[in-house]
Amino acid sequence: MRFDLTDLRLFLHVVEAGSITHGAERMNLAIAAASTRIRNMEATLGTPLLHRERQGVRPTEAGRTLLHHARMLLQQADRMRGDLAEYADGLRGQVRLMSNTNALTEFLPEPLSAFLAAHPQVNIDLEERLSDEIVAAVAEGTADVGIVAGTVAVTGLEVLPFRVDRFVLVVAPNHPLASLPPPFPPPQAEEGQGWRPPRLAFSEALDFDFVGLDRTSALQRFLSEKAERLGRRLKLRVQLRSFDAVCRLVECNVGIGVVPATTAERHAKTMSIHRIELTDEWAVRKLTICVRRQADLPVYARELVRHLAAPASAE
Repeated sequence: MRFDLTDLRLFLHVVEAGSITHGAERMNLAIAAASTRIRNMEATLGTPLLHRERQGVRPTEAGRTLLHHARMLLQQADRMRGDLAEYADGLRGQVRLMSNTNALTEFLPEPLSAFLAAHPQVNIDLEERLSDEIVAAVAEGTADVGIVAGTVAVTGLEVLPFRVDRFVLVVAPNHPLASLPPPFPPPQAEEGQGWRPPRLAFSEALDFDFVGLDRTSALQRFLSEKAERLGRRLKLRVQLRSFDAVCRLVECNVGIGVVPATTAERHAKTMSIHRIELTDEWAVRKLTICVRRQADLPVYARELVRHLAAPASAE
């Protein structure tokens, strides 16, 4: 078999994209050249690697076997590149990082910025996904590093602590929920001085209109699934691209929103919004870093994991 790394990487991209055209685009190859490479691989093996259908392509049994070995070989090649990076000027590496919405918006920008500034030869392919999707991607080798909610099962993966946060409701001062009493408030307590926000179960908020994130957001899909499990649907009036925009429309009493507590605390300083703690267990978010095996990662990916796992105060 005379497959080179380009052949293997092309096949990997074609399968992941479900299309020879899109796989070729990812490799910056002409479609004809990509098709020829795939056909040559099939001719060499003497068996089809892809089922070609009107909707796209999917791997045959032989294709799935090749995909498994291709991922391992490409990971080894990336690790070799990383280990040799110290000795070769200009050699670049790429880390495939997947994160859930909370970590991506609230905790990753600062440590990622610091890491990229310190490692100009490394690029990061960052993608937002649901936590269970991230775990599956790391286990399959389609992601090098994942950041997920601590509640998701990560059997067979190595994990490290990342950050802790919780989701809260934010409401406008004139919204009916804003009048909820705080739990056992100390006498004359003020926010920031022993004050605690009111508390409410997510199910009790579902009677009200919501301001949410874009439908492609991992968090929005997560909240919709939680509502569906309760036999309800989120009454979304508008969907936006950022927590900042959610808070701004909540302030205008368009609806209520679910955001990380760190977001709510930050925006409460400049916006007229009230925070309400969610009593649901899933609202407390212990975020963890997961990898298949740190020892098998390229050196630059291992450095990224160590950097992300460092305490926030050390960044």
